[in-house]
Amino acid sequence: MGVSWIHGSKSSKHNTDPDIQVRWHGEHTVILRQNKAVNYEAPFMFLLFGGSRTLLVDTGATAAPELLPLRRTVDELVAEWLGRHPRDDYELVVLHSHSHHDHVAADGQFADRPRTTVVDATVEGVYSFLGLRTDDLDRPAALDLGGRVVDCIASPGHDAAAVSFYDAHTGFLLTGDTVYPGRLYVEDWPAFRATIDRLVAFAEAHPVSHVLGCHIEMTTTPGVDYPIRTTFQPDEPPLEMSVEQLRDVQRAVGEIGDHPGRHVYPDFVIHHDGN
Repeated sequence: MGVSWIHGSKSSKHNTDPDIQVRWHGEHTVILRQNKAVNYEAPFMFLLFGGSRTLLVDTGATAAPELLPLRRTVDELVAEWLGRHPRDDYELVVLHSHSHHDHVAADGQFADRPRTTVVDATVEGVYSFLGLRTDDLDRPAALDLGGRVVDCIASPGHDAAAVSFYDAHTGFLLTGDTVYPGRLYVEDWPAFRATIDRLVAFAEAHPVSHVLGCHIEMTTTPGVDYPIRTTFQPDEPPLEMSVEQLRDVQRAVGEIGDHPGRHVYPDFVIHHDGN
């Protein structure tokens, strides 16, 4: 993708990065990254525009709008898109890659936004909204944004409510904290193993351009990650991963088997907590 993402600074006090980096990917897709000086997690968020509504995936790690002006930023981006594609009664749907705080913190900024649905980041909330079934996790749900259909894939393992999103328009497979260039924390090993198999099978049956998670925690040195709470990462690898790297995760899961611990691989580190 060739993007230079904001990655913090030696002095958070003197950081001059924007609160949110905005990157348009074509005409109908935006990738957002939170400033590391505001929160070391620096999660990525995604905005996908359809004909009748837009989808925001995740709301970042900070609730306060003066520190993370996500509502204002999204409103400006929606207004910009509608300026090019005028229509009435345009809606916003807020969904999440999973339920952890650094992906849902700014939900409250959208509570009073007109024509907006904020889906509760619980298994019950997201499965009910999307039509996912707990008894058939291999069947994706389809979310129609109006001429742009997003496949929603149950992805438990890191978190029970985790969902991956496939956008055929860009070929993006959005994997949240399930797969990304960083530390893959697993709370439910059998569920994670099944999810990785599910994602690989899906990627092999669909044209995936990039596998995009929500963080960058690795360095460009294979197998070396930045310490937790790092606020300056000048040597980051790209956010985007390939389907082959997704297969690398699958192979790693097979090698690890039922052995808990920290397992280091060139592009990621798997933390198997023993459950």
